[in-house]
Amino acid sequence: MSSGSGSGRHPITIITHEDPIGRGPTNYIVHADLSDRQDGWREQLWTRQLTEDRFEVACLPFFTYGICYRDVVTIDSNHLVASVVQKSGHRTLRVALVAEHQDRDQLHELLHGKVVEAALPHEWLQGACLSVDLQPGTDPTAFVEALKAPAQVGALHWEIDS
Repeated sequence: MSSGSGSGRHPITIITHEDPIGRGPTNYIVHADLSDRQDGWREQLWTRQLTEDRFEVACLPFFTYGICYRDVVTIDSNHLVASVVQKSGHRTLRVALVAEHQDRDQLHELLHGKVVEAALPHEWLQGACLSVDLQPGTDPTAFVEALKAPAQVGALHWEIDS
């Protein structure tokens, strides 16, 4: 995450993607406004410019709901996402590890091994937030099974967004 000065009384905090799954030589960075959940927060989204006003998402959003990998979005004059104009059929499985939980590091290693073993494209944010791409037709049942017990003991929270 990075932070900078913004207008008004709240500084802007930008959640960044250090290793987006769709990184390419011609990526175009836009922002998604997260201020409905936290004043001044935005998520940086890597995209590919398709036309003058359409962009295909090239990363796995950590906090932006309703936008998934390869969805097509439009932006406003401030480079903020204005709308989703075409859904890709991809879904995003998000996992947030509880920072204070005693087994957090072991759980990170376990989940990382599971996504690699299942060949699921994924991104980590600061080792605590995991976004997993679920391509159309992907059955996440085996991975979700690995999440159930840690979720029941309060070690993580998870969801699937489309």
